[in-house]
Amino acid sequence: MLREILLKRIQSHIPIVSEPFKVLAEEIGVSEKTLLEEIHRLKEEGFIRQISPIYNASAIGYDSALVAFKVNPKRLEEVALKVNLHPGVSHNYERTHTFNLWFTLAVPPDSPLSLEETVHLMADSCNVKEFVILKTVRAFKLKVKLDYSRVEERENNSFLSVSVKRFLSEEEKEIVKKTQKDIPLRAKPFALLAKEIGISENLLLEKLNDFYKEGVIRRFSAILHHRKIGFKANGMAVWKVPPERVEEIGKFFASFKSVSHCYERTTSPLWQYNLFTMIHGRTKEEVISFVERVGEELNIKDYAVLFSTREFKKKRIELFSEEFYERKGKQVGVYTHKGENFPRSFKAVFPKGV
Repeated sequence: MLREILLKRIQSHIPIVSEPFKVLAEEIGVSEKTLLEEIHRLKEEGFIRQISPIYNASAIGYDSALVAFKVNPKRLEEVALKVNLHPGVSHNYERTHTFNLWFTLAVPPDSPLSLEETVHLMADSCNVKEFVILKTVRAFKLKVKLDYSRVEERENNSFLSVSVKRFLSEEEKEIVKKTQKDIPLRAKPFALLAKEIGISENLLLEKLNDFYKEGVIRRFSAILHHRKIGFKANGMAVWKVPPERVEEIGKFFASFKSVSHCYERTTSPLWQYNLFTMIHGRTKEEVISFVERVGEELNIKDYAVLFSTREFKKKRIELFSEEFYERKGKQVGVYTHKGENFPRSFKAVFPKGV
């Protein structure tokens, strides 16, 4: 019973206070020791991926996009492994479509190569001829909280993202670097992190709460392994929606608990679907049935559901990480050949090589 209650609660925002686990324990009705022991077990058994503040990379200047490559299936694993070497790639999946390799890419604000230039170079290095770069136009929802029994369940307080931009001082960058990873599972986790940064615990908590209020931190919570808790069908439903209906339909999709992500994205001649919804169900049939019913209800006939069949990478990027830079201080992505649009050297984007 404790496990079920804890898994539901820990996906929501945890208070950013000196003793967050004590607050959670009091809320649930157990001792702090019991709660921490159960969290340790859930991590060891693979239910919990990570507990930490979840940062909004775009709020601190990162440029990001969803990218799809059309790859010969015989070369898919080879190309996926090359793509994974880039430190700005967080998620990378094989999906059921002719565009079969899908990954998210983010580049830091001081990158000498734009995101588009980076993708072109990656495609060139991987000998990929057809690809699409799909940037976010509007985000209607980004809230992974898998605590429902049916995909049709609705919620009143769906998450609508707010576009913010925040310049960070060097001290604030250090705070992001230290707090974006798994926090220590101890009574006062932020006291230890503050000591590592070289500031007081009170100042760290003040900064983190300011980040949360400003939208730099989306929430402080646990990220779960969704397949481990029964949600094995991860369907990316993409829709071709008339521009005048995007807001109405985006908000409609955001109201479903099973929809964790809902974005309006850019299109291209190779990709005309402009609304993306990530739907989590227990079976593919459940997800497909839901999509068909909703498509009929909304009178949208042009849509597709892409299921992930292989996970090549799922790891949050480390913001302001040294991985983005060459050892000698040269930034990742620097041109290596004068006069060429894109360098041929794979090391220009992947500092560790192939």
